[in-house]
Amino acid sequence: MAAPVHETTLRVRYAETDQMGVVYHSNFFIWFEVGRVELLRALGFSYHDMEKLDDSHIVVAEAKCSYKKPARYDDLLRIRARILQVRRRTIRFGYEVIRDSSGQLLATGETLHVICNRSGRPRSLPEKYVNVFSATLRGSTPRYGDSP
Repeated sequence: MAAPVHETTLRVRYAETDQMGVVYHSNFFIWFEVGRVELLRALGFSYHDMEKLDDSHIVVAEAKCSYKKPARYDDLLRIRARILQVRRRTIRFGYEVIRDSSGQLLATGETLHVICNRSGRPRSLPEKYVNVFSATLRGSTPRYGDSP
């Protein structure tokens, strides 16, 4: 069973495009971050919580994107984000960017994150987050603070 997907919608802004109205490639990575942040929020916590309360920073160690079709100015997009893998010190997210009006897949991607403290040293992910992420991988939709 695949991990549940969280969807976020956004509209392509003019500033995200080139002179031909096509989205500049690096914006897809920004949209992946939007999807990731909203996925965490849907699970009941935020990056802010992880950083400030638990000194757990999710540092990008690897990012990739496979472009299928161009996104264009004013397109309404669905950003799908899911957790692909959780380990003691890393977490991998997967993404899809879809044109809402046609359902066309525009891009897929992944990011690998190392859990670090505020000094940038790797550390283990606190158990409360491991529990939520692992349950999500198993196909349930827990929220932070739920009993295991």
